[in-house]
Amino acid sequence: MPIYEFICNDCNEEFEELILGSSPEIKCPKCSSQDCSKKVSAFAFKSGANFVGTGKRAASNCAGCSSTNCSSCGG
Repeated sequence: MPIYEFICNDCNEEFEELILGSSPEIKCPKCSSQDCSKKVSAFAFKSGANFVGTGKRAASNCAGCSSTNCSSCGG
C-alpha cells in the first residue's frame, strides 16, 4: 500500500496519505481543503552494505541491526 506525500495549496500543510484506491479524495488534515498537490518523494532501500537510491553506504554496525530507523544505531 503506497503512502504519498502531499502539500495543501491553501494552507501549505505537508502531510502523508495512505492511498487505497485508484482516485481517492484527498483532504488536508489541517484545513480540509481538497486543493492538494502530490510531492515528489525520495525513495531508498538497503541492499547489502548500500542504501540504493541515496548513494550512501550503511555503517558497519548495521549488519545485525533490526531497527527500522538507521539514526537509532548510527547507520
